Amino acid sequence: MTPEQIAALPYRPNVGVMLINGAGRIFAAQRLDSELPAWQMPQGGIDAGEDARAAALRELEEEIGVPPALVQVLAETPDWLTYDLPHEIVPRIWKGRYRGQKQKWFLLRYLGRDEQIDLEQEHPEFSTWRWIEADEMIAAIVPFKRAIYEQVVAAFRTHLA
Repeated sequence: MTPEQIAALPYRPNVGVMLINGAGRIFAAQRLDSELPAWQMPQGGIDAGEDARAAALRELEEEIGVPPALVQVLAETPDWLTYDLPHEIVPRIWKGRYRGQKQKWFLLRYLGRDEQIDLEQEHPEFSTWRWIEADEMIAAIVPFKRAIYEQVVAAFRTHLA
């Protein structure tokens, strides 16, 4: 695909979840589909007709087994945030239909115990997880998502360790 073709593509609607524990540390998980260290926060697409908040709660349960009863919604980003995929991977991801993602981010406090987090889901996405500080989260994300993670951390900074 040419840069012009990619620039003409829409963004995929998506939600992201910054899950924090009682100490204000962030849940980070290692992606299964990456040979390199690729830590990220839970995120996923919004189904047709689905509200962004409902999508965030659904994705959290689908990805790490945490039901809505174990979280408290603290905040959300006021605006949608966007990121572009590197041009070389656009044709391989989402069948080349999107240039990147537009995301609504939610800050959730985890009310459960660590052993209640379960990565072994029907369609597992992560191999391991840990609680980390905000600066470590920004450093651990793949470079093309770093700017959006910086915006999310800035939006929710007052709640973080």
